[in-house]
Formats: sequence, structure tokens, C-alpha cells
Amino acid sequence: MKKYSLKLVLMIAENLKNVQDRIAAVDKNQQVILIAVSKTKLASDLQQAIDAGQRHFGENYLQEALDKIEALKNQNLIWHFIGPIQSNKTKQIAENFSWVHSVDRLKIAKRLNDQRPESMQKLNVLLQVNIDDEPTKSGVKVDEIDELVTHFENFQNISLRGFMCIPNPVNSEQSFNKMAKIMQKYPNLDTLSMGMSSDLELAIKNGATFVRIGSDIFGKRA
Repeated sequence: MKKYSLKLVLMIAENLKNVQDRIAAVDKNQQVILIAVSKTKLASDLQQAIDAGQRHFGENYLQEALDKIEALKNQNLIWHFIGPIQSNKTKQIAENFSWVHSVDRLKIAKRLNDQRPESMQKLNVLLQVNIDDEPTKSGVKVDEIDELVTHFENFQNISLRGFMCIPNPVNSEQSFNKMAKIMQKYPNLDTLSMGMSSDLELAIKNGATFVRIGSDIFGKRA
């Protein structure tokens, strides 16, 4: 069995507590779920976070995620797919995740619905919104949201829960505020995934219910 570095174990546990304290300091009454973004990290690193109480993990790369899901099965974990989605990857995503944050077009939503096993609970999905209309980022444009949302009424195996965004860091507060106003238009939706290591406080102040934290838990990526 691999021997874990005591320094690494303590670092991850301490980092998790520090992030949880930051979340609580914004609003102790607001229900905010911490997603540990674990892309490029080893299953052994995730195990240290699990041992410290972490249950939600976010992954960007499908095959890497599937390896970790298998290695860490039977630990009552909740897996979130947060990366770009290619059509040929939807079946495995639909079969292995509880949440998908990065749905950006109707074709992907339909494939996830059709490929979600009926024996499983509905797959929770979020529309990724390109809130700053940046050409280099994926996501639905703000003026496309209304039309796309209506299609989810026809899906039986997935449930639209809300939105995700990755704002331009130079104006993240303004972008978070725009997302908050968009959420107000959809009272039946309850989930807003936004905020990372550098701006989680601003995101929570604007209604984030998921924050996605990587480097402040696991350290800087190589």
C-alpha cells in the first residue's frame, strides 16, 4: 500500500478547513456546497480530502475521472462533471456522474437524457452561461437561455437545476451580479455554480450555491 506523506495529508485537511471557514465567514445561513476540483490530482490525494470529510468532487477530463470514480467507489461520493463535453463522451458522463455543470447546447442535453440509465436517479444538469460573451469560452449566450430552458420540460431522465459560469476575472463581481439577476427569472431553478479559489466570497454574496475550488485545496497544479 502506498504510504502517504504526512505533510500532504495535513496540508489538504488544513486547506479544506480554511476554505470552509472562508465560505462560512460570508454567510453562515446560506447553503453553499464546496466542490473540490480534483482534475490532474491522484486518487490518493482525493482520499485525503475524503478522510477530512469532503464528498463532492469536480472533474474536467472524462477518462481521468472514470479511473478515480472506480478507484474510490463505495465511498458515497458525489461526482460533478465540469469540463467541456464532446458528443462522443456523453454516454459515459450520463452513466457515471450525479451532476453536469457544462451543458451548452440542446444536442448535448438530449444525448445526456437519452443515455442516462432509467435505473438511476435523474441526472442534475446546469447550463453553462458565457456571461461575458467571450469568444474563447464555451457556454450559452445570455439571450439564448430562455429558448433552451423550455426544451428541458420534454426530458425525462435529466433535471435542469440552474446555471454555471466562469467569468472574466477582471470583472467577476459584475458578472456574478448578472448571473444573480438571471437566476431570479427562473424561480423553479435552485442551483448557481460559480466562484473559484480567488473569488468565492464575491460569488457567494451573489447567490452561489456551489463553489468550485481546486488549488486552494490541493495546491497549485504542475
